[in-house]
Amino acid sequence: MSVSAQMVKELREKTGAGMMDCKAALIETAGDMENAVDWLRKKGLAKAAKKAGRVAAEGLIGIAAGGTGAAVVEVNSETDFVARNESFQSLVRAIAGVALSVGGDRDATAAAAFPGKGHSVEDEIREAVATIGEHMSLRRSVALKVPEGVVATYVHSAVADGLGKIGVLVALESAADAATLTDLGRKIAMHIAATNPLALSADQIDAAVLEREKAVYADQARASGKPENIIEKMVEGRVRKFYEEVTLLKQAFVVDPEKTVEQAVAEAAKTAGSPITVTAFVRYALGEGIERETSDFAAEVAAAAGTH
Repeated sequence: MSVSAQMVKELREKTGAGMMDCKAALIETAGDMENAVDWLRKKGLAKAAKKAGRVAAEGLIGIAAGGTGAAVVEVNSETDFVARNESFQSLVRAIAGVALSVGGDRDATAAAAFPGKGHSVEDEIREAVATIGEHMSLRRSVALKVPEGVVATYVHSAVADGLGKIGVLVALESAADAATLTDLGRKIAMHIAATNPLALSADQIDAAVLEREKAVYADQARASGKPENIIEKMVEGRVRKFYEEVTLLKQAFVVDPEKTVEQAVAEAAKTAGSPITVTAFVRYALGEGIERETSDFAAEVAAAAGTH
């Protein structure tokens, strides 16, 4: 089949493999992007895809916290220049507060009354567009709440209080002292910002993702000539390693790599004299999953893709 420059470009961005390898993978898999990723991995030409989105949009991540809950929003703009504008920053901060008050739902946040105005958040964004002269949008929002405990927050690359490029919420359910929970939660949130786990624990990993990993591991083992009974054990070992890499509780804690996050939480609970449970987390990175064209690179890919 004909492989387009855009397809090669997309596969290269997903895998980090070379352009000609990406082109070969797409030809072998009849243009199926997911199968092409697996083809490259089986050949040892690509790392495991964690489906991390590309940061390609501007704007800000905003966080608001209150009581035993917190909310995070992403408001996009066309340029980073706008993100440094105090009016835009005030807008994002206010929207985060609204999101917290309505439980985090994006549509409910957009439809809610904007503080101090007689119109909705969506209408306020339209007014800001007219004033600043650049397209903006409330892309997404979510909130976490616990019946008892804290929802800790962290903003990475902060440009102002509660505003930055990455925002994290971590829900800790416990009767322990709030200050102790907040300190632990902030450290875990910083860990999440750095490692971007796929899920809280193994049972939250999507079954399709797990089966896909197993299939890749099995094919890699077979390619080395191992017998089936050994392959099964190798796959089990690789799956355990996969969980350690992508699930929050099994990851080595960035603050103290000698412990897992799970072990650090257990130690904190023992010290606090009360059980502590991490019930959920959210990590928003500005612009993840939104693509921006890079014309020079596209031209480079086109030159390679055209030679077949």
